[in-house]
Amino acid sequence: MAAEDKEVVDGVKSYLCEQIASVIHRGTEKLPRISRLYVEAHMLNNQVRFLKQELRLQAKPPSYVGVRQRGKFVVNIDRNIDVTLLKPLMRVALHPETYALHVILPRKVDLLVNVMKVENLVQKYIGQGAMMVKVLFLMARLHAPSIIFMDEINSIGSAHTESGKLFNQLDGFEATNRVKVLTATNRVDMLDPALLRPGRIDRKVKFPNPNEQVLESIDLKKVAKKINGASSAELKLVCTEARMFSLRERRIHVTQEDFEMAVAKVMKTETKNMSLRKLWN
Repeated sequence: MAAEDKEVVDGVKSYLCEQIASVIHRGTEKLPRISRLYVEAHMLNNQVRFLKQELRLQAKPPSYVGVRQRGKFVVNIDRNIDVTLLKPLMRVALHPETYALHVILPRKVDLLVNVMKVENLVQKYIGQGAMMVKVLFLMARLHAPSIIFMDEINSIGSAHTESGKLFNQLDGFEATNRVKVLTATNRVDMLDPALLRPGRIDRKVKFPNPNEQVLESIDLKKVAKKINGASSAELKLVCTEARMFSLRERRIHVTQEDFEMAVAKVMKTETKNMSLRKLWN
């Protein structure tokens, strides 16, 4: 009887050791991917932190910064300086992936936001588009603080279009009006170099496209098997949800796990402990 108990104990011990070794092996395989996700999140955090800093300038009034004597270098401050007259940078350019910013930005900013698609400014009648630009900037000044977000700026800011009125409005901007101008484009090569010079576009933020390694890591055939029979609207929603999972984790690229999470959410499949399966399966 003792020999049989010893065999049972040895069998259970051997089974548990195999299971522990399997879990350790799977965890070791996931570590490089987790490290890559951390790197991608850090890369996107820089852009997000920069945009938050620019937008907070609209809501917070200027203030003095305390300076203490340290070392042998002493900074003399003129107390007659009026910090309210200091002019912050007023124009920011975003490129190239701007769809998510175009959708999310107006919903996440508490200020008065003026959103206008710049393709509406391209009119067949000469002078009508220029007049709309003038009215847009006038309304932004009247309702300051405000943000003007121009998507697809290349349609009116390229070297082959009449962009003089836009240049005049940007040149005539006053920082005290508390008006922020955000522009976005997927075609930086089409923009007029005069538009990109300092004084018109002060800051430029680039959101990179997925690289070849990220694209190869997504198995669309595996995703397709899980959504067999889905409608075209459901397929579009799966892609949208996958992109949103990536944005929530502040990552630049969409991964295979994002698509699997999106399929589970859209197709109403089993979602219990999905976050654990996403990490270890």
